[in-house]
Amino acid sequence: MHKKTIVSVAIIAVVGVALAAAILRTAPPGSATGETAEASGPLDYPRGPHGARLLSDGGLQVEMTIYETGVPPQFRIYPYDAAMKPIPPAEVDLVVELHRVGGRVDRITFTPEADYLRGNEVVEEPHSFDVKVSATRSGGQHAWSYSQIEGKVQLGPDQVKSAGIVINTVGPRTMQTTLELPGEVKADTTREAHVVPRLPGVVLQVLKQEGDRVRRGELMAVINSRELADAKSAYIEATHHLEFTRVTLDREENLWKKKISAEREYLQAKRDFEEAQLTQDTAAQKLVALGVPSSSLAGMDSQPREALPRFEIRAPLDGTVVERNVTIGEAVTADETIFRVADLSSVWVEVRVYAKDLAAVRQGQEATVVSSDLATEATGRINYIGRLVGEETRSATARLTLPNAKGEWRPGLFVTVKLVREETHIPLAVSAEAIQTFRDWQVVFVKYGDWFEARPLELGRSDGKWVEVLSGLKAGDQYAAANSFAVKAEIGKLGATHDH
Repeated sequence: MHKKTIVSVAIIAVVGVALAAAILRTAPPGSATGETAEASGPLDYPRGPHGARLLSDGGLQVEMTIYETGVPPQFRIYPYDAAMKPIPPAEVDLVVELHRVGGRVDRITFTPEADYLRGNEVVEEPHSFDVKVSATRSGGQHAWSYSQIEGKVQLGPDQVKSAGIVINTVGPRTMQTTLELPGEVKADTTREAHVVPRLPGVVLQVLKQEGDRVRRGELMAVINSRELADAKSAYIEATHHLEFTRVTLDREENLWKKKISAEREYLQAKRDFEEAQLTQDTAAQKLVALGVPSSSLAGMDSQPREALPRFEIRAPLDGTVVERNVTIGEAVTADETIFRVADLSSVWVEVRVYAKDLAAVRQGQEATVVSSDLATEATGRINYIGRLVGEETRSATARLTLPNAKGEWRPGLFVTVKLVREETHIPLAVSAEAIQTFRDWQVVFVKYGDWFEARPLELGRSDGKWVEVLSGLKAGDQYAAANSFAVKAEIGKLGATHDH
């Protein structure tokens, strides 16, 4: 019976030791105090009562923690003797060196406080470094070292190349802040013509359609106009009458010179000739005003009678037919627009400028016109700014002219117009696409040799391409500019934690 009791007690003791070890491994204390353990890959290093890394050397042991609750990160180091009995922190003189990539060394001294040694300097992020600890107690020297890896990965040149990672250098940039405004492509009204018949009639032929290119003077349509026939008839009649009065004038002049007729008859014939000449000139001017070429007037009296009402409508300028409002057999009025022809070799872009942005827009200012539909852009200069602000839109109209030799900028196309609001010289800037989110930071991955490390940044202004760096980098630092997400992915594969 006595032996059975001893065996039972031994078994209970072994189980108790095993459970205690399991509890120490799985539930480190200190989680409610803001103290966290330093991590380096797998968290299998010895831990102290606060759940942090425990370093031992003879009669002195120190527990390394970084405290972050309500204060910037700072070391808090708890000293113990060989039996894990707390030692008054004033008995230990301790220095920590943090060796970071790039050769930077942070040296931290400590001040005794409560039951721990408090670091006198902030432990800057990222908490990735080689740690060297030097301590003195009662004349005895103690030293430890370990590595802390967080937000850092090693990538060789071949890996960098295959991932398409592009390396850039931190430095100054000229940053442009831009203003984006809505716009619409329109035909240049100074290069546009509304084609009207100028007299009523019935359409006989339509030779041009929308989209057709035309040259100045090219025939577009033919109409049959009674008014034109009347005007031509009046001109022909005036021409015949002028010829009759010329013959009469010549005869009376000869008779007067031969003293056969009186001077009064000669002067009357001369007056009749001048009036006939004026009548013909008036009839000719009317025809020209209606669009009849002056070169065709000379042979008009020899034309067949059926040609008198035929009126040819010709293109007033080189351009493109952008509108057609006429069909064969249709009766048209004198002032009806039957065609609209526009020279689209250059176009206008009308920009809506909101009242709050008017101060940023000026005449002669360069602008970039962007079409998401065409996936293209072009540059021009503001050549007009309206003086009125619309009551409903609260905006004014600005305008710029774009060359359009290829005809791709079609009237009616909606565009975005980008204007440079200001240009600023930035001492330090990084590529906008380099910025990644890592934990709760905005970072770039700085390159040192084959190592890439997440560097938390304080950022300032941005123009979409570049971002101002207020702190976290220095001029000359190299970083992953393009495809930086590949570096982040590689760090994620390591499974590094933020368990301090």
